[in-house]
Amino acid sequence: MADPGSTRRVRVVRVGARQPEDPLEVVGWFQPGNPNSTRRVAELLNGYDVVVVQHEYGIYGPESGVALLGLVDLLRRPLVVTAHTVLASPSPPQLSIMAELADKAAAVVAMSQTAADRMVSLYGVSDSKVRFIPHGTTGFSSPAPFLPSERPTLLTWGLVGPGKGLEYGIEALTHLRDLRPRYVIAGRTHPMVQAVEGEAYRVRLAALAHRLGVEPLVRFIPRYLDGDTLARIVRRADAVLLPYESTEQVTSGVLVEAVASNVPVIATDFPHARELAAVGAVLTVPHRDPAAIAHAVRQVWNSPERRRGLLAAQRRVGRLHTWERVARQYLDLAEEVAVESTLAP
Repeated sequence: MADPGSTRRVRVVRVGARQPEDPLEVVGWFQPGNPNSTRRVAELLNGYDVVVVQHEYGIYGPESGVALLGLVDLLRRPLVVTAHTVLASPSPPQLSIMAELADKAAAVVAMSQTAADRMVSLYGVSDSKVRFIPHGTTGFSSPAPFLPSERPTLLTWGLVGPGKGLEYGIEALTHLRDLRPRYVIAGRTHPMVQAVEGEAYRVRLAALAHRLGVEPLVRFIPRYLDGDTLARIVRRADAVLLPYESTEQVTSGVLVEAVASNVPVIATDFPHARELAAVGAVLTVPHRDPAAIAHAVRQVWNSPERRRGLLAAQRRVGRLHTWERVARQYLDLAEEVAVESTLAP
């Protein structure tokens, strides 16, 4: 949205303290629960025409992030709320927070159709307020040509922690010994997990691989990867595995990045993956089922026709998820709600 060639002034307030790597677009820092910070940030945001809030229950402090409501109460500009997590069974506080945000918002953005449907049917948000704008993706350049004579390389990337289902990916290797696959698990431990248990989850994964006799097939890259490094790793992958345990996930940034990278994607049947599977861009498997993961890997590896179908669908979907296209939709929505606010009595 912050196109340097544009006359628009698009700026960012980050949640938390100032960081050395903050780009120039970051002009404010919101510390949830701090009254002085809340007041300063509200004054800053009220100097703009439209405020877009990225909502996630876990980032605005304790009690499902109720502190965000104190900031929203001070806003005098039209509000757009992007809902990153839309639960099928929210707790009473989660439900009331989302309901209040939606009530104050001029528009609520859902990043999948499942999320949009839930906002209306479960959270009582007016259908006229809900807008579907997909999660954006940078996308990586096309992978290297597929060479069926080589060992398959499987990849999972992103923040590592319980719930990612990586143990099921490792267990799937026991069903694939004849293929001698490489399974690369790239990404640092989730900061919230690391604060509580350090690297215990990764240690358990390594111990599991050793116990199952597949340790030589698993490679951990336990650090944050910049875009160029990640792109090189993705280009070497023959399939991306997303064996997540969650059955609730309506939005996954890694999922859309993987699809846009034009590498076959095998994911558990969470809602966002199910939507993309419906158009042929993802191969879904049941949760916690290593044998099903292994069967899907064989389908991708042994069937050129299946692989071509997946990749063709991914190219169609990927064009809809470019950040340029997503930014245009946000800018159009911002202009719309800004105009409506000037016409309101």
